[in-house]
Amino acid sequence: MNKDSKIYVAGHRGLVGSAIWNNLISKGYTNLIGATHQELDLLDGVSVKAFFDKEKPEYVILAAARVGGIMANNTYRADFIYENLQIQQNVIGESFRHHVKKLLFLGSTCIYPREASQPMVEDCLLTSTLEYTNEPYAIAKIAGLKLCESFNLQHGTNYIAVMPTNLYGPNDNFHLENSHVMPAMIRKIFLSKCLMEKDWSALKKDLNTRPVEGVNGERGLDVILPVLGKYGIYPDRVELWGSGKPLREFLWSEEMADASVFVLEHVDFKDTYQEGEKEIRNCHVNVGTGKEISIKQLSEVISSVMNYRGEIKFDTSKPDGTMRKLTDPSKLHALGWHHKIEVEDGVKYLFEWYKTTL
Repeated sequence: MNKDSKIYVAGHRGLVGSAIWNNLISKGYTNLIGATHQELDLLDGVSVKAFFDKEKPEYVILAAARVGGIMANNTYRADFIYENLQIQQNVIGESFRHHVKKLLFLGSTCIYPREASQPMVEDCLLTSTLEYTNEPYAIAKIAGLKLCESFNLQHGTNYIAVMPTNLYGPNDNFHLENSHVMPAMIRKIFLSKCLMEKDWSALKKDLNTRPVEGVNGERGLDVILPVLGKYGIYPDRVELWGSGKPLREFLWSEEMADASVFVLEHVDFKDTYQEGEKEIRNCHVNVGTGKEISIKQLSEVISSVMNYRGEIKFDTSKPDGTMRKLTDPSKLHALGWHHKIEVEDGVKYLFEWYKTTL
């Protein structure tokens, strides 16, 4: 890419998209385009076509998606498969029709089977049953990577699919119902600490910034406490879903962005499989750290960072999700990229960022 190449970042306000946008700016790229959901509805094929007709991007980064944690994935199953399929069809389809030079598609490691051997290599895709709670989302993302792969094989395009592990970082979603595990845990422990220490000012700021079920900081404790209790937040404890035993891998979102731009700059489709293979498949690239931490250990790290003195309890009546989900990032390492930020430092960075939003 040239520094003045026109690059469209779909989802440029999201967790990963905003980090990719900032990474490109820091590397000297000057011709970036993005559109908010209000400006462009990616579910609307007519609008997406009009956008591509007008802007004519040379490169496309598809970081827009409907995402969420276990509760959201399990509750809004139709939304997760329908919306993600629509977004992918529209953006990848218009990229093909407009002869985009290169496209980067962002997926998720939840594409892998529930009982996949650990750590998960790219070739374990479609070898057994998916995790039930996020199966619709996973199927949509598998369809997206296969769409990229198939366009490349049939039409000679240069579309690369990257599958990040659990991401966290600036612009993360801290909504108690549909956020991912780490931001949800950080906010729950923070709110419990506010209740325990009777820090009403901090509690008010938090709820005014991100109301819970329409309840903001102006309401009385008689309204606030029952609502927070629904999400396991109490003055003396926090109750989290599951047993705390599942192991998870976490990657700082700005490092995911750096890996994404690295792939965009240095990796072509031909680099993602072995030359001479008769059946070319699983050309996507895992992006992760290759390191894992249990949900219980993570809660302890967060508690330590916040100096939280309450109890962390686990509700074993709630699902755990997949017990292990560790990626094997060997393919990415061989291509030349490695992570630097470990989760213990990342939790500190994220909590500091969260406080700046209040």
